[in-house]
Amino acid sequence: MGQDGQQRTNGDALMSRFTRPEQTFPTLTPAEIERIRHFGEVRSYKDGEFLFETGKPGPGMFVVLKGHVAITQRDGLGHVTPVIDQGPGQFLAELSQLSGQPALVDGRAEGDVETLLLPPDRLRALLVAEAELGERIMRALILRRVNLIQGGIGGPVLIGPSHSAGVVRLQGFLTRNGQPHHLLDPERDRDAAEVITRYSPKPEDWPLVVAADGAVLRNPSESELARAIGMIGGAKDDRIYDVAVVGCGPAGLATAVYAASEGLSVAVLDIRAFGGQAGASARIENYLGFPTGISGQALTARAFTQAQKFGADIMIPVTVKSLDCTRTDGAFSVALDGSNPLRSRAVVVASGARYRRPEIANLDKFEGRGVWYWASPIEARLCAGEEVALVGAGNSAGQAAVFLSGHARRVLMIIRGGGLGASMSRYLIERIEATPNIELMFNTEITALEGDEAALLRRIRWKSRLSDDEDAADIRNLFLFVGADPATAWLDGCGVTLDRGGFVVTGAQSEQNQGRLVAPLETSVPGVYAVGDVRSGSVKRVGGAIGEGAQVVASLHGYLGDAAKPAL
Repeated sequence: MGQDGQQRTNGDALMSRFTRPEQTFPTLTPAEIERIRHFGEVRSYKDGEFLFETGKPGPGMFVVLKGHVAITQRDGLGHVTPVIDQGPGQFLAELSQLSGQPALVDGRAEGDVETLLLPPDRLRALLVAEAELGERIMRALILRRVNLIQGGIGGPVLIGPSHSAGVVRLQGFLTRNGQPHHLLDPERDRDAAEVITRYSPKPEDWPLVVAADGAVLRNPSESELARAIGMIGGAKDDRIYDVAVVGCGPAGLATAVYAASEGLSVAVLDIRAFGGQAGASARIENYLGFPTGISGQALTARAFTQAQKFGADIMIPVTVKSLDCTRTDGAFSVALDGSNPLRSRAVVVASGARYRRPEIANLDKFEGRGVWYWASPIEARLCAGEEVALVGAGNSAGQAAVFLSGHARRVLMIIRGGGLGASMSRYLIERIEATPNIELMFNTEITALEGDEAALLRRIRWKSRLSDDEDAADIRNLFLFVGADPATAWLDGCGVTLDRGGFVVTGAQSEQNQGRLVAPLETSVPGVYAVGDVRSGSVKRVGGAIGEGAQVVASLHGYLGDAAKPAL
């Protein structure tokens, strides 16, 4: 058998191990290809020529008309691994091609190849215009990304001990943003050990990150890593968007989906990841339409993909520094850290809230080193078979406690008040009471944290609020879910009214709005709206945030329509 035939055999064998291979790699019928033709243009490639390359912006979706294309993984360590071979009637793309982000794999022509190329904007137009065909293609794009993530195919290589703070931090960042990657432990992997020998990292350098082009970063920040792998975004030239949405949690995602699907140009900005606090929820069981429950990551990832399908520009991670509401040229200006300002005709504040840090001495010393503000499979791996402590009495705390109970030997749930009924849904209370390895400690608060020479958490101390009793335990992982403070500092100086707690005041509640007809979600500054947890008086629930995100779009249409009318 020739080399080409051998690669196709290997590809077929690998495809059989993928999740739902028939849906992941469907073959289009001649009639379906004809329906696609007017969305694309014919492109031909010679034997050995790249259609797309790892780390370079993807040109869009290819439909193979003639010939075969070998899909291979190429990492920054020089390894090239066959992934799959695709032939006539199949299409080459995954989720990154909705927005023209860098390709995660290589596509090379095997023999002469003829294709239809659909650039990202034409691909999105196809998905919307051809409902049934678009559904099949979108499902395949999603499944392909899932397989890349689960198989550790594509993306950066992280090198370092799996328990190190830097590894946990960057794995969490990549996982929450749906970015494929894989981790190599230098104690077990020869290639990783060779990189360690070459770069001689210090303990604070963990992890080393190898990008697709071979560049090596030492314990980079999230922004540095995002730039290295091509995921970071910013304002595009001098474009003025219809609406800038600050925050990519459920409220911001809902705004993006409904606004973009109704023809508005939308930019969404977030400092860390899509999903917000909801994205870190291990399991949401009271969201409408999901009777068996769904993880926050899965729910918000669907919305994230949906927003891109309708053409929203999602820019993560970017830090919003301030908002200029003077509108000297008719547009708001959103100042970004390390990038040009973004301009828009309207602004939706969906920045949510940031996890509150309780008053515990040396807390910052152990953050990311045993103190966590969310509970994902990454943190659960670190505390497998151990005793852990969790502080909080709300739904997020309850969901985390139940999730961790499936991994930890025992979960100490430390609650400052005398019960859970006032702050937690009944179904979660019943679940906690029925879980034998969750121990509830009411009227209790943590007093001190102790660590070792490497600044890793090793012991916690607590006391009763009803007596002088104090106690301690050797605990290496502490989870904090003690509420959150609104992320509104970036609004300083803009004229947006905040309440005493720092939440954004909207509608008739604002004194500045007295005497004028305003939309319920409009702030004291016309054209600036607030939705979700950041809004004063909002229902702090995922469903409420999504509802407000959808509701605000009608107000946006009204405001933008009025702004476009000529003055009489």
